Amino acid sequence: MKKRILVAEDEPIIRLDLKMMLRNNGYEVVGEAGDGDRAIELAFKLKPDLVLMDIEMPKLNGLKASEVIGRQLDIPVLLITAYSQKEFVEKSRQDNILGYLVKPVSEASLIPAVIIAFQQAVRTQTIKQSLQLTQEQIHKRKVERAKGQRNGQ
Repeated sequence: MKKRILVAEDEPIIRLDLKMMLRNNGYEVVGEAGDGDRAIELAFKLKPDLVLMDIEMPKLNGLKASEVIGRQLDIPVLLITAYSQKEFVEKSRQDNILGYLVKPVSEASLIPAVIIAFQQAVRTQTIKQSLQLTQEQIHKRKVERAKGQRNGQ
């Protein structure tokens, strides 16, 4: 099954290039957005496996859109930007952001970043599931212990 990717980039030519590189490497581009608001809307509607997100976009920037997508949908994001300044890198430290590519993006840099982002997303999901299971087991033990103490009195 092909991995499904949403491309959010305000420059149509760059968006087209990204789409072609992804398709040429076996990925399915399920949607395209030219601003952060549309990226969020499409993420909710399409539930992609990954979002490629430009940082500087009209209406809502990519960092804020990534934050909403991560918090509400838990979809991983790979950032694409023309800015490599430390302040942008620092601001992009969100749980769901799994990579940061600086434009111009080539196929040689994009595809390995996408592959690694998918691997990290699987690893993160496994850790989250393990943590949830552990929390459920702890809660169950607390309930059993409380019942035992009540019955012992």
